[in-house]
Amino acid sequence: MRIGLVIYGSLRNLSGGFLYDRMLAHHLTAAGHRVIVFALPWRSYPRHLLDNLGTNLVDRIGKASLDLLLQDELNHPSLIIPNHRLKRMAGCPVVSIVHHLRCMEQRSVMANALYRTIERAYLQTLDGFVFNSRYTRKTVSGLIGLNRPQVVATPGGDRLGALDDHQVLQDRCLRPGPLKLLFIGNVIRRKNLHGLLTVLQRLKRCDWQLNVIGNLAVESSYTDFIKDQIASSGLADRVNLCGNVDDGTLRQYLHSHHLLTMPFAYEGFGIAYLEGMAFGLPALACRQGGASELVRHGKTGYLFNPNDFELLAAVINRLNDYRNELLQLSLAARRRFDAFPNWRDTARRISGFLETMA
Repeated sequence: MRIGLVIYGSLRNLSGGFLYDRMLAHHLTAAGHRVIVFALPWRSYPRHLLDNLGTNLVDRIGKASLDLLLQDELNHPSLIIPNHRLKRMAGCPVVSIVHHLRCMEQRSVMANALYRTIERAYLQTLDGFVFNSRYTRKTVSGLIGLNRPQVVATPGGDRLGALDDHQVLQDRCLRPGPLKLLFIGNVIRRKNLHGLLTVLQRLKRCDWQLNVIGNLAVESSYTDFIKDQIASSGLADRVNLCGNVDDGTLRQYLHSHHLLTMPFAYEGFGIAYLEGMAFGLPALACRQGGASELVRHGKTGYLFNPNDFELLAAVINRLNDYRNELLQLSLAARRRFDAFPNWRDTARRISGFLETMA
């Protein structure tokens, strides 16, 4: 098949959604399909809405003789009018890869009402859907209903390998020293790193260290806010903003830490949680979103409501004090990873669905 893929920026962008798109494109190409990327420039949300007035994208897609067009739902503000035009001229199904809806993120009611209206208008232009989780499918169904072809294909977690030596896992959990916490995600407000830091600065008797892996330049004003929070709270010797790292370095971090700690970050699924579980890291994750599909509360990690600071503090203190309990969580997290498909299986599932659509 000749498959088009509409994204913002580049597939090299480092986020869970772009990783999903990148891995899917790689496996589709390996299976003999031709994937043609149509990249739109990153702009502000209002500027993206203005993309609807242009004709360049529609012309480019129309000339590509596609069997099917994939779109990352992140691009929704740019594609409402173009999708109506494409239906008239391209003659191929338009399928959206939905990672999570913008209108479900934590912000003001008025702002989300606006985003909901725009996303609903986009979703109604589509012929089918690829969802990364049952939760994401549920949120889309709540907006438009779902009487169109669809597939739920959870991400793989095997990109970085896995830790199979239980003795190494036991030594890591029971070794004396600080509780090593890992945060994986771009430093942006919706990931709510500031909430985690607020809790950590209150832990007086717990010895901990936090490493933050992720782009520091996406929301530079928020990164500056985080740096000020770290300095004013006296956490400079405990918190390290590492920025982006390569896969080998990330693998080393996963191998050496105790907990993946993103307790207030809304995620449609949370690839980082699954990749952490591959290395036996229990996840401290947000209850809102799709994390509950892989994190079993009290078994493979813990789930938290936004701003549930007291519970988070209690969990971190307990796991620091009772390292055998941490070990049991870690072993269960590693087993939980095995219950999920790898990237190859996920891509095969999506490929079969797209072939049916085309």
